[in-house]
Amino acid sequence: MKLLTYNFLTSKCIRGVKVGHPLKLNIVEKKIVSADFNSEFITRMLPRLEWSAICAAAVNIGDTIPATMPADIQNDGEMLQKLHHILLEVDVIEGTLECPETGRVFPINNGVPNMLLNEDEV
Repeated sequence: MKLLTYNFLTSKCIRGVKVGHPLKLNIVEKKIVSADFNSEFITRMLPRLEWSAICAAAVNIGDTIPATMPADIQNDGEMLQKLHHILLEVDVIEGTLECPETGRVFPINNGVPNMLLNEDEV
């Protein structure tokens, strides 16, 4: 699972959950997969990013980014490269995602998050 995907996942479909985002990410196994850098793609993704979730994910993989999105980030090639690496080159193979409101844990196996709900959770 790419961390770009993680940015969009939510558990708000669980009964009683109001927001369900950002999910707490626990990485057991990850791999780095090279991907061609496309600054235009990263720049267009910026408004769609949940910055606090990306910051937490960066820390989780041993990286850091500023706590708030820099105002001139689209002109900062180094920061765009770092975001590219975090969002598109880090692949979570095994781990878990946890709902911030209920504590419900969703497994990530072979790079696929299983977010299927039990009947009593819907």
